[in-house]
Amino acid sequence: MSNFEVSKPILNTPYEEPKQFWYLREDEEPELRSGRRPSIVYPPSDTPISWDFSDGILYPSEEFSPGYEMRLVNHIRNRVKEWRNNGFPGVGRITRQLMEWWRREGRQFPLFFAQLEAVETVIFLREARQDFLQGITIPFDEPSENQRADGAKAFLRYACKMATGTGKTTVMGMLIAWNILNKVNDRTNAKFSDVALVVCPNITIKNRLNELIPENGEASIYRTRDLVPPELTPQLTQGRVLVTNWHIFERREMQVGETSAKVSRAGVPIRTTEKIQIGQQTTTARGRRYLTPHSLQMQVAAGILTVLEESRDSAGNLKSVLVESFKYVESDTAWVNRVLGKDIGGKQNILILNDEAHHAYRIRQETDEEGYEEEGEEEFYKEATVWIEGLDRIHKIRGINFCMDLSATPYYLGRVGQDTNKPFPWVVSDFGLTDAIEAGLVKIPQLALRDPTGSKTAKYFNLWKWILEQLTPSEKGGKKGSPKPEAILKYAHTPIALLGGEWEKTLREWEKNEDDPRPPVFIIVCKNTAIAKVLYEWLAENRAPTGIPPANIESFRNRNGKVNTIRVDSKVISETDTEGAKSDETLWMRFTLDTIGKREWPADRQSRPIFPEGFEILAQKLNRPLHPPGRDVRCIVSVGMLTEGWDCNTVTHIIGLRPFMSQLLCEQVVGRGLRRTNYVDFDEEGKLSEETAEILGVPFEVIPYKATTVGPPKPQKRKHVHAIPDKEQYKIEFPRVEGYTQAIRNTVTVDWDHLPELQLDPTKIPPEVELKASLPTNQGRPSLAGPGKLDRIDLNPYRQGRRYQELLFDIAGGLTKDYLEYSACTVPSHILFPQLLKIGDRYMQEKVKPLKPAELIDVFLSPYYGWVIERLVHAIRPDTTEGEAPEIPKYEKHRGPGSTTDVDFWTGKEVRDVERSHVNRVVADTKKWEQSAAYFIDTHPSVEAFVKNAGLGFAIPYIHDGQPHDYIPDFIIRLKSGKKSDPPRYLILETKGYDELETVKHAAAQRWIQAVNADGNYGQWDYAIARKPTEAREIINLMA
Repeated sequence: MSNFEVSKPILNTPYEEPKQFWYLREDEEPELRSGRRPSIVYPPSDTPISWDFSDGILYPSEEFSPGYEMRLVNHIRNRVKEWRNNGFPGVGRITRQLMEWWRREGRQFPLFFAQLEAVETVIFLREARQDFLQGITIPFDEPSENQRADGAKAFLRYACKMATGTGKTTVMGMLIAWNILNKVNDRTNAKFSDVALVVCPNITIKNRLNELIPENGEASIYRTRDLVPPELTPQLTQGRVLVTNWHIFERREMQVGETSAKVSRAGVPIRTTEKIQIGQQTTTARGRRYLTPHSLQMQVAAGILTVLEESRDSAGNLKSVLVESFKYVESDTAWVNRVLGKDIGGKQNILILNDEAHHAYRIRQETDEEGYEEEGEEEFYKEATVWIEGLDRIHKIRGINFCMDLSATPYYLGRVGQDTNKPFPWVVSDFGLTDAIEAGLVKIPQLALRDPTGSKTAKYFNLWKWILEQLTPSEKGGKKGSPKPEAILKYAHTPIALLGGEWEKTLREWEKNEDDPRPPVFIIVCKNTAIAKVLYEWLAENRAPTGIPPANIESFRNRNGKVNTIRVDSKVISETDTEGAKSDETLWMRFTLDTIGKREWPADRQSRPIFPEGFEILAQKLNRPLHPPGRDVRCIVSVGMLTEGWDCNTVTHIIGLRPFMSQLLCEQVVGRGLRRTNYVDFDEEGKLSEETAEILGVPFEVIPYKATTVGPPKPQKRKHVHAIPDKEQYKIEFPRVEGYTQAIRNTVTVDWDHLPELQLDPTKIPPEVELKASLPTNQGRPSLAGPGKLDRIDLNPYRQGRRYQELLFDIAGGLTKDYLEYSACTVPSHILFPQLLKIGDRYMQEKVKPLKPAELIDVFLSPYYGWVIERLVHAIRPDTTEGEAPEIPKYEKHRGPGSTTDVDFWTGKEVRDVERSHVNRVVADTKKWEQSAAYFIDTHPSVEAFVKNAGLGFAIPYIHDGQPHDYIPDFIIRLKSGKKSDPPRYLILETKGYDELETVKHAAAQRWIQAVNADGNYGQWDYAIARKPTEAREIINLMA
């Protein structure tokens, strides 16, 4: 089997236990193995944290190194299979009746094996005969010492790991039915519960999970998914199912008095201490609370805060305070009565079901709580704390029978010391993403695997990392800062155009289906709101930042009242995750987000639409149509991963513009595009047809790497380099140029001979990439040799329909705007624009050099677009042949000319003594180039004096990539003049080898020379490049 002719990724039917799996190894052909893939987890990358393995749950895998075998899962999986093959010994009558109903032949909607395995695993742990359970111990969720002091007790949790799209809601319905029906048939059996509390992270999931409430009758999941035999269905209503989101778990403050300003004295007092930073405004940012000095003073005076410690700077200014505060909240009993409600009375032994359970775990108090990196992270850790403390309270007052955790990624996210990104120890079953792909249950995520750069990893595989590598220090924003959004977009433009073109192809295919008006959905996941805002304005509103061309993806433009692209910030998601949004528009955004990919509202038996609560009134209030508001949305620009529980199944393309530090985050983002659109198309072997999602920038490579440590270098002997006063005759002076001045009246031109070419280099900015299914190798990495079709995507779909003349007008407009701002030119734009249009056209035809597979039209994508404008702006000169005054230098105001007299420094580099130089030595930057060139210069009869440009301060200014730079040539040479009255003649000599910015620097040097020579106050200057040291002599011969 070759790398390109390989079997399909889908190996198994979704209704049976997997019989085969792909075993992929680095640099090896794929191996099709019989049986079941073991449960393996890979540690996170780019983190110094090493997992704690003392609990024995994880064990290093030999075949999947550096992965770890989830030993408990694999052990339970084997026992459950044996138990299943033996006819489920130990289960009761009701349980057996349900299991037979779920597995019976002829079901209209057969249950997936992933669903059956999760439920059967839990039933096995609760009801199996004891000999099958021997040696199996599930770790309890143990509270901390502080939590125990507050009355918390350990309780039993089971976690089922199920990939997004494998049907977790159905599993919850099966477990609820199993519990309630067993309990109502035997009230004395403490293994079961007739009260189930379902907890979820947001209002979207809460509304969807209302189908778990039996009282919803025909609309309940027990009927729609045929989970309960008809004769048992009436008994379901004898139990109670409560569905809520975690926000209700927050303890309410007991308010006394007429105003909230008065300190409450009712309820249970809770003492807290916290460190507060003193700042210029009262706010909370990156996990820290800030108060102004005035706000602190007011809260202390009101008795809200008591200062325990102060921290001041050297000037005595208050930096931070440690404060104590008390709030009075409802008691545990009052809280439980409120959360569980009055209808269930004093019922105990509650069944808990946590949906998206990776939100519910114990934060380690000893973990550093400062330095948040992501928007919404602070809210996440608050959620984890409130959620688990709520469960502790229920267990303390009413008792938890057991807690069911369901998640595609049941891992600790952070603030747990050595357990960060480690699976919960109580995970008992695992049907992960790779299993789901091989069973056809989800779309196959296709990731960037290879591109023209020749790199081992395609550049767009980890898009964020690649972009950061291109940015200048100022664009990156420093270690603790955030990159400039415009800089991110500059390099994100090409991959967005690449995937955007593919999306437009998909749109045209989908439009052939006249029965379904829904468009495919394109998602861009951003690091922060600043990046999301710039991207949204660029895509939806055609507002391009300076130096970046229009997006030109017309299908994403919002116009004439039609919303094709929406921006979803973490703040909007947070506000609408609770009961009730802050504004009508925010609530409308929630309805929009929840209905993306929805063709129509569900209908009742009379075919009338069933609107969600509040929607019809809001639509009438805002004068908007009554169809699902997200139906026509084509593009989502999001901060974070969108809301969990978002069940859109029309996502086809995803781009990640953010860092990814864990498998958890990768899988959560990719999970937004995993839900299939079709579950009815099977082949003759009973396997589902392939559906794919194309993804750039979400790296499913979560392998840690260890930095190579080397000892400190041996100290080098340092040499003193300085000017020698006795050699004053060799002194060289030079002007300090910081810019240029033009006085153009009508006509401009360009020095075409020295204008650098622009290569469209596919090895630097890939115009195409090959995608492949994300089945990992034994080391957790994607593989070219893996199963599935290798798809190449390129810019051809994006290029189609882009007219050269229209794009040229765009670039000429940008050039005119930038040149007028840069040069303070007074020529009216209507006179300047036609000239610059011709200049731009000539530059495209003569100076832009596309290297295949790049094409000329790609120059209208960033960053090339910005580079063209930048180069032309700095190449435009007054046309002296038309009577315009020449460009002259703008000299530094606060420093005079530079001189060899100023050279005085120490170096550890190699040096060579020289004769005809004011400076005692030449410093070598390479092994021999400067040394050899210095010899030829020093011994040439036409040379009067020279200096190596080290510690001299001579620099030629230029702009590249929007940033000012200094070009530092190697030598300044003063040539002998014919007459004493002749102005001094200088040669700037460059002797370096290959430099990818050589043409840019060469153009900057020519501009410098022309301007300084036009001024005439510093003699006559020339510039040359020696490709090898011996050429230095030949160049001087020509100049002499």
